Amino acid sequence: MPEPLVSAEPLSTPRLDLLPLRVEHAEEMAAVLSDPALHAFIGGVPLTAEELRTRYERLGAGAPDPAVSWCNWGLRLRADACLVGTVQATITPGHGGRTAEIAWVVGTPWQGRGFASEAARALVAWLGRRSVRTVVAHIHPEHLASAAVATAAGLAPTEEEQDGERRWRLGLPD
Repeated sequence: MPEPLVSAEPLSTPRLDLLPLRVEHAEEMAAVLSDPALHAFIGGVPLTAEELRTRYERLGAGAPDPAVSWCNWGLRLRADACLVGTVQATITPGHGGRTAEIAWVVGTPWQGRGFASEAARALVAWLGRRSVRTVVAHIHPEHLASAAVATAAGLAPTEEEQDGERRWRLGLPD
């Protein structure tokens, strides 16, 4: 019998509230993610509020594959009551347990303060409580800040590469 799908739920860290991402976050997130420098390693351009609304609606509707869970959070800095970034996990079933591919982004004004690492650690801990046994991130080899976040969350680089990015991995205990 397949395991039930996983849904994002509110999480807290010492400084952040991880809020399940909603369409209503689009306007504020468009400003947070407006710096083109955020796309230096991943490509693309910043999305408008309307484009983010459309994207968040699609994410909220869930993955086309009913066995896959899309979990997305906005990172709210509690002290300033503002969004500063996002974390996400795509959870898939697999032999030996679920796998989660994770990613994060923090707006340029809030970078360098450990918010991405704090959120990624909370995400990995939460995934471990949801029967996820493997956590994966894909990081451009020159993106040292993302490599530091992955390391802080317990992931280690592998020799595998995909689309110019190195695969980082963490095995979680049963």
